[in-house]
Amino acid sequence: QVQPAESGGGLVQAGGSLRLSCTASGPTFSRYSTGWFRQAPGKEREFVAAINWSGSSTYYADSVKGRSTISRDNAKKTVYLQMNSLKPEDTAVYYCAVRETNFYGAYVRVHEYDSWGQGTQVTVSS
Repeated sequence: QVQPAESGGGLVQAGGSLRLSCTASGPTFSRYSTGWFRQAPGKEREFVAAINWSGSSTYYADSVKGRSTISRDNAKKTVYLQMNSLKPEDTAVYYCAVRETNFYGAYVRVHEYDSWGQGTQVTVSS
């Protein structure tokens, strides 16, 4: 079972950028669909972005589309989320989730993933 671990969160001013990384343990990562989700205080966990196992298909929530890019390097067993033009409403704990699959697309719902990281805090100040 692959276990993901997030890094790269922090405090940034509005308009700034951050790159989050999700690095997986285990011998291989190439057959894992990967998603980023976030959860703000008092709110439900919500989808941010996802990428299929080959990196050929990506999906974004409307709230981050055009400001964020998800990518992966299977040799490094890492998925990245580059976030630009950050807004205070992007403040949340960001989670990486993975699921082994032969499905050529990617999953965008919380319940579709079976392995989660501990999360990394992103705080955007106004």
